[in-house]
Formats: sequence, structure tokens, C-alpha cells
Amino acid sequence: MARKVALLLWAQTLGFAGTQTTWIIVEPPWMPAVLWDRVTLTCQGPGTSSATTWYKDGRRWGQQGCDRLTVTENGTYKCNRTGTGLSLPVRVSDDWLVLQVPARPLLEGDTVTLRCRDRQNNLVTWVSFYHEEKQLVELRNGTELTLFPLQLHHSGRYHCRGWLKDREWVVSAPVTVTVHVAAGVGGALLFLLLLVGVIVAWHRWHCVAARKQQERPPPDPTAPPKGGKVPYIHGVSSKQARWSPDVTVPQDPQETYVELWGSHRQPWEPGDIYGNVL
Repeated sequence: MARKVALLLWAQTLGFAGTQTTWIIVEPPWMPAVLWDRVTLTCQGPGTSSATTWYKDGRRWGQQGCDRLTVTENGTYKCNRTGTGLSLPVRVSDDWLVLQVPARPLLEGDTVTLRCRDRQNNLVTWVSFYHEEKQLVELRNGTELTLFPLQLHHSGRYHCRGWLKDREWVVSAPVTVTVHVAAGVGGALLFLLLLVGVIVAWHRWHCVAARKQQERPPPDPTAPPKGGKVPYIHGVSSKQARWSPDVTVPQDPQETYVELWGSHRQPWEPGDIYGNVL
């Protein structure tokens, strides 16, 4: 199970790298590996295990055609499979003091533990952890530093310093930590940005439509009614100046239509007004 988990994690790391097709699985999964942990390296990639070649410090190493290697010496190891190229290097240390990080991709939001170890796991005290030469913490008895949650600004070079019995102060070699953006987080951010864009566009469209509605001119009060009739009033002479009971008042209170009748209950003719004016 541990081997499968290590394979999956290391393959994810190579996915971030982009084009690497051959890679090395480290057991136990810590970087750099240390010689006193009885480290095993496994070469993975396209092709068959019989096409595997190992290299140590740039020179061919071990038995050719075997994809699994038990480390017996410190140094930098690579493997190759025909047609796929060399893997990324794996360093195996035998220093007096070593700072180790997990051999897996480190993603934003993860929890990661850095550990400062003495050769053969001897006692080390007064351990200090440094990030880009800046001291983060000093531990009188502890040897581990946990970072949580991981952020992009946690990327960089780390090292530790500790007091070893009979050896005074010792400083480890620097180790590079790289924090990656999780794919799921990037997708969620993209969705939120798209959603905000849609909301802003709808709001602007709504404001423009409301503004156009407010700028539309009011209807002309002098325009003729829809029926095409123009209001009119017939005039009468002073002798006949009275309201007829036959007055028609339309429903619209703003417009009044009046039709006046003559003395013989006949509608006024255009010439009647002249005959009644004396």
C-alpha cells in the first residue's frame, strides 16, 4: 500500500513538472533521503523494467535491467528507460544534520511537516528552522516544524540548525520547498469570476434599460384621440343662447363633446348662425 501511495504522489509531482516521463519513487517518502533509513529507489515510466539503467553522480550504477535499487552509498541518483530520457535527480544524504520534507507535491491548504534529523537519529537539541535565511522558530527539545495551511509564500529554501552532542552547532544543507495551486481551487475561482461577471453584466443592462425608460418623452396632451374625432362646439346667437337637454358628455373628463340643436329640434346648419344674428 505504501508503495502505491508513493507512486501516486510522485506521479502527481511529475504532472506539475509537465514533460517528465520517467521518475523515481523514494521509500521512505522523504526528501532528501538519508542513508541510515535503508532507502529503496524504484524507476517508473513507459517501457519495461528490463530497459532500466541507473546512474549515480553521473556514472552508470548497479545492475542494468532492474527497476528497483537498494541504496548503499550517498550521492545523487537518476534512472533511464529506453526512449523516455533521464528522470529527475534524487539525493541521498549522509550528512550529520539533514532537513527533510515529504516527497510529494505540496498544495495550497495542505499541512506539511519539516523535520531536522541527526545522523543515526542521535539526540539534537536547540533546533532552529530558517526560511530564506530568516529564523522562523527555535525549539529547545523539538525537531519538527509544521506549516498549516500552506500558502504560496511558503515556497523557498529552508534549512535547520541544531546542537549535536560533542559536535557543537551544525547547519543542514538547504532544501527547496515548492507550493502549488490546487487544480480544484483554480477551477472554483474561475467559476466565481464567471458568476460575478454575469451578475455585473445583468446589473448594467438593467440600469441602462431603466435610464432609457426615464428618458422617454411623455405623451402629447394635444394629440387627437384614437377614434379620429376632433372636439367641436357649435355657436348660437344671443337669442338662442341656452343649453339643450340633449347634451352628450363623453366618459373622458378631460375632453367634452357638445352638440347644440336649433329651435325646431334640428341640428344647426352652417348657415343658421347668419340668419339668427340681427
